[in-house]
Amino acid sequence: MNTSQGSLPSDFTVRPGEVTVDLPEAPDAGVYFIGRIHTPWTERKSCPKNPAGSDAVCTIELEERYVPGLKEVETCSHLVLLYWMDRAPRNLVRQVPGHYGVQRGTFALRSPARPNPIAMSVVKLLGIDGNKLSVVGLDCLDGTPLLDIKPYFASIDSVPNAKVGWREQG
Repeated sequence: MNTSQGSLPSDFTVRPGEVTVDLPEAPDAGVYFIGRIHTPWTERKSCPKNPAGSDAVCTIELEERYVPGLKEVETCSHLVLLYWMDRAPRNLVRQVPGHYGVQRGTFALRSPARPNPIAMSVVKLLGIDGNKLSVVGLDCLDGTPLLDIKPYFASIDSVPNAKVGWREQG
């Protein structure tokens, strides 16, 4: 582990107390981006801290080849979106979030900075027009690559008694 800046994107800096690691030379798997997410945010500092912090209407632009996969998606009130935070650093293993100011392990945070910058949001589906989905409930930068769309099942996806101990402690 080290605390050097390494290969961080230009709008990310290593804060005091943060720790980085050297990444493997090659990835273990590949993914296909199925579309792009269009949001009002072009800079990290203007992006909401979490999906629940936004009521902005955003657009999912699906690549045409994947449009047949939308069959019956219009029957869903909410969707789970998985997306690739392509402008986040991938080598931080300990972070000091600005709004908490306490060092935590990357895997104890929802930060986009992680070895595989996969994010997820449960969004409200407002409508579908061809290859475009209008949704509310995102926290990513404009142009973020989309990995997957899944239906949200409140009966199996919700865990009302789940806890994040460090957050409850203050």
